[in-house]
Amino acid sequence: MSRIFNFAAGPCTLPLSALEEAAAEFVDYQGKGMSLIEMSHRSKEYDAVHHEAMDLVRELLAVPANYKILFLGGGATLQFSMIPLNFLPAGSSCDFTVTGSWAKKACEDAAKVGKVRVVYDGKAESYMNLPDPAALDLDPEAAYLHVTSNETIGGVQWQGWPDAGDVPLICDCSSDFMSRRLPVAKFAMLYAGAQKNAGPAGVAIVILREDMLERCPDTLTAYLDYRIHASKDSLYNTPPVFPIYMVGKTLKWLKSIGGLPAAEKLAAERSGLIYDAVARHPDFYRCPVPAHCRSLMNVVFRLPTEDLEKAFVAEALAAGMSGLKGHRSVGGCRASVYNAMPVAGAKALADFMGDFAKKNG
Repeated sequence: MSRIFNFAAGPCTLPLSALEEAAAEFVDYQGKGMSLIEMSHRSKEYDAVHHEAMDLVRELLAVPANYKILFLGGGATLQFSMIPLNFLPAGSSCDFTVTGSWAKKACEDAAKVGKVRVVYDGKAESYMNLPDPAALDLDPEAAYLHVTSNETIGGVQWQGWPDAGDVPLICDCSSDFMSRRLPVAKFAMLYAGAQKNAGPAGVAIVILREDMLERCPDTLTAYLDYRIHASKDSLYNTPPVFPIYMVGKTLKWLKSIGGLPAAEKLAAERSGLIYDAVARHPDFYRCPVPAHCRSLMNVVFRLPTEDLEKAFVAEALAAGMSGLKGHRSVGGCRASVYNAMPVAGAKALADFMGDFAKKNG
């Protein structure tokens, strides 16, 4: 079998070693005569997997002791509802930065629960720019401030964070989670779908400061109440066993290569190869995102015509590089270079871009 380079925005490419380990264990886990996903989620075998994955999240991100780590179903999208249901009480409002499609979805869900105040909306620039964090007009009485650290469609990424003062700062970091170090103590809550850098689709990872649990109302049903999940170590109900199992394997691989410092270096190297390829052919490729907020995860670029973009995507696929078509809402091309993308993949794409420009420019 020959593996191709998967540049799709998600689910992401996973470490080959993690996939091979899972394949070897899939039918017979640790000599038990069945797979882990057939075992009880109350078994000692799964309990060890579950808590090891939690411990790796805490270790790699240096999460302080006063934060809970939760594994929840529903992806990050369920968090769009859970956050306002738990933390946006009647009579208050929350602040939102609408920086792209995912922030917009989170904002729209919050607005169905309570009052939302948009402190930045990037619509006028097609969600391909970010503001100066210090320039945001924030409400000191807001229930919380919500930001989205990286937008996969527009290819923008926060490189600094707003100072919300005493207002809880909540961040959807789905598409750059575990790709860089974060000042966890600055945030009241971080959450991410695992399927970009940390594992397969099917589990959301939540890092929640314990004092936030005091804000949860008593009117919520059990699964929507963060207090329930925190008190049960995310074992209130049957958790998404296989995704958590794969998160553990993926994070062990990440630790083995040097953790988040190594991930940061590799992210800069991979994205840099592609941005440099764009810059070398300014009459053929164009990146619409200003340099100060260009994503290290999702590199977006345009070619002179849509016909050339279609040809680029098709020829790249034939050359063993998939997932390069831009999101349907914006078109163009997009290369997603998450943690497990080898540098060789980014180099192959950069070389292909050079050859394609010379042939078609």
